[in-house]
Amino acid sequence: MTETLQGVGVSHGVAIGQVRHMGTAVLEPEARQIPAEDAPREQARARQAVDAVAADLQARGNLAGGEAQAVLEAQALMAQDPELMADVERRINVGSSADRAVYDAFAAYRALLAAAGDYLAGRVADLDDVRNRIVARLMGVPMPGVPDSDEPYVLFARDLAPADTALLDPTLVLGFVTEEGGPTSHSAILARALGVPAVVALADATKTAEGVLVAVDGSTGAVIVDPPQSTQDALRVEAAERKAALAASTGPGRTSDGHTVPLLANVGGPADVPAAVEAGAEGVGLFRTEFLFLDDSKKAPSEDAQVEAYRKVLEAFPEGRVVVRVLDAGADKPLEFLTPADEPNPALGVRGLRSLLDHPEVLGTQLRALARAVEGLPVHLEVMAPMVADRQDAKAFADACREAGLKAKFGAMVEIPSAALRAHSILQEVEFLSLGTNDLAQYTFAADRQVGAVARLQDPWQPALLDLIVMSAEAAKATGKSCGVCGEAASDPVLACVLTGLGVTSLSMGAASIPYVRAKLAKVTLAQCVRAAAAARATDSAADARAAANQVLSGE
Repeated sequence: MTETLQGVGVSHGVAIGQVRHMGTAVLEPEARQIPAEDAPREQARARQAVDAVAADLQARGNLAGGEAQAVLEAQALMAQDPELMADVERRINVGSSADRAVYDAFAAYRALLAAAGDYLAGRVADLDDVRNRIVARLMGVPMPGVPDSDEPYVLFARDLAPADTALLDPTLVLGFVTEEGGPTSHSAILARALGVPAVVALADATKTAEGVLVAVDGSTGAVIVDPPQSTQDALRVEAAERKAALAASTGPGRTSDGHTVPLLANVGGPADVPAAVEAGAEGVGLFRTEFLFLDDSKKAPSEDAQVEAYRKVLEAFPEGRVVVRVLDAGADKPLEFLTPADEPNPALGVRGLRSLLDHPEVLGTQLRALARAVEGLPVHLEVMAPMVADRQDAKAFADACREAGLKAKFGAMVEIPSAALRAHSILQEVEFLSLGTNDLAQYTFAADRQVGAVARLQDPWQPALLDLIVMSAEAAKATGKSCGVCGEAASDPVLACVLTGLGVTSLSMGAASIPYVRAKLAKVTLAQCVRAAAAARATDSAADARAAANQVLSGE
């Protein structure tokens, strides 16, 4: 019987196919005592398994490149956490087998994370995946993960680990649906990068029967179980029309009455550049530089290595604009040489710019590398700091840029509500703002973006978030400066129109979203965008804000 389920659409497109479920998690190893003389052998087995899993995650990251690489390398660091390994060895010394010691040590760490607040609780899924991979290797059973299939299918799962999402084959995996996650979860970001239709936060998704036919609309979040042929045909026609409209939409971003809105790409490194260029990106609005630092958690890359990597991206956009975010470490991206290991809540601790100001030699090296990388190039370089809280932070960053001899615009990311509330003050020290809507929503609503249970609060349509955005945009306009959006909010075509109406001056997103946003902007006037923004802000829920904006933009 046909049934329509509603989740959160996070990656555009329509997928129609049979359901396949993610492989089940590893079973709990048997609790058994080992002889004392076996402890050294079991400890060696545990270390070998940990190192093998870490190497596999690194290799998957190298194959995937871009944003996926940074996520997987962070998981590899998690696998080799020295405190976890020390706990495993202690448990083996008192009689546990290697597989049981790993299971119990990860369980103890998992309980700590789950109790440490929403942000760290969101890392539990990644930790579980690492544990399952190590235990599976020790037990000699297949890794949990994407099912084997000769026929294309729609993947259903409780959640997708980054290691699985990063290497999905789009020719086989038509789309995916998960119970957990939100619009800005790792799985959602990687789905957009792959161009795979995806729906997250769908209650009881894993209860959908294996093999049943489903139609997944990654734009609306609808999942139709056992759709009749007429519905399938209508969805395919609609998808074909969307594709044709995208192909017909080219050139710079602008509304139908000529108001320009530069459409930029979010990239994680040189590997992401070809897709951005192919999508017609007018530059880069967020160059995440973490990928270079995650190769070795114990020391920063050399200045020369950084110069080489940065120049590859800068060269790809002659006369274009490239906005580089300096290293954003901490929280779920810890670096041994930079971030404290004993913070009770790293999401609210020393991360982003705070880490760099505590280690001025790391920031100085990165800024000098950028100064060298841009020499002789016609690109318009802009450099911004993450996690700016106030004018004092902004001044410290701008001073460091000047001290490094960097000839570029200096900016601040608005990810903390205080930065939006005091945007006018911050703009006395820097030349532009860039709204990181993922973290701004997370900190505004105290809702971790990896936790499906609070996905409604991570919805970028939340009116309170729109209020903070307009505060930033108005402060920038009043001071004659720019205010862009580089968070995942910019990848929603309808919300992109609302952001334009709020006064945002540029939009940056994953390359796959650029054609959708460009096509939507081209259909509406700036006046419509302004009215849609006002209508959205006049509501009290994300759903009502979206509906109100759609009504204005559709001309109803």
